[in-house]
Amino acid sequence: MAKRAHRYRLRLEHLAPAAPDQPTHPPVELDFDNHDDILHIADRLEARQLFTAPGQATEFAIGLKLFGEVMLKNREHPLFAELRPAFGEFMKRLKGGAPPAAAAPAPEEAP
Repeated sequence: MAKRAHRYRLRLEHLAPAAPDQPTHPPVELDFDNHDDILHIADRLEARQLFTAPGQATEFAIGLKLFGEVMLKNREHPLFAELRPAFGEFMKRLKGGAPPAAAAPAPEEAP
């Protein structure tokens, strides 16, 4: 019996390049399944106000859940071998509601 999953469609549009001499790219659209309700998770993370800029928690939730699902579906892939334990601990801390660890100071920019 197949596991039940939420079904999503994601459309990513390149609105403007970083520099005028760079091209814009056509939109990418993909359909995918995820075992979690990503939009509910995004709402919950926004409510926790983890980040100062509006919408960043939603960006974070979408990216994290897309990445995590690919890693879960490919759990035996050697690419994820070193990351898997740390990712598991990170998710436990995030789900536990613990605030993020104190941020390290930003590296100084080279002159």
